Amino acid sequence: MFKLALNPSPKHPHSGIIQSMAETGSVLNFRSGNRITLVDQGADGDGEYLRIEHVIPQTGRLVGPHWHPILQETFHVRAGQLRFRVDGVETTAGPGTTVVVKPRATHEFWNDSSETVLEHEVRPPLHHWEMFEFMSRLDQAGRMTKLGLPRNPLALGLLWEYGDGYVAGPPPALQRAVFGNIAKLARTLGYERKLVASTSADQG
Repeated sequence: MFKLALNPSPKHPHSGIIQSMAETGSVLNFRSGNRITLVDQGADGDGEYLRIEHVIPQTGRLVGPHWHPILQETFHVRAGQLRFRVDGVETTAGPGTTVVVKPRATHEFWNDSSETVLEHEVRPPLHHWEMFEFMSRLDQAGRMTKLGLPRNPLALGLLWEYGDGYVAGPPPALQRAVFGNIAKLARTLGYERKLVASTSADQG
């Protein structure tokens, strides 16, 4: 089930992105064998949170350098091994290792094991689960490249918006002007609603 986001992030305060009503235990599958499970979501004394589990069978770069204005992410490796680079400092993380990425810290990471299981907490959640849902739909529809990027520029703009952050390097204002306007055009053309309809029909 989908609805319009009621709590848009500061980066796109007038966004009309589609927000899911995902429940605990929801699972997203990718053709690579990646699996993402929604473990928990709610609020505690430190605010709202999202907890998910990643099962990652393929090795290599998972995400390039980027940063989030207000998100804090905590990664805990349960199995396998990953490498994190946070503000230029590289850390090899094996089972039992926890890596915390604070707001505005530039980070990227790689998977070095075929049996990696990763716990991932996001505070506040903003649109991170919706981002993974969008990526899964694109992947299942064959609309992602081998590098994990959308083939369609409209989808690329929407994915940037869902990420609640910025690519490292280009000025944020430039990214908002370029990707933000592409995302706006995508919503005007109904790109994501058509994607949701087509993939839901395929799954039905």
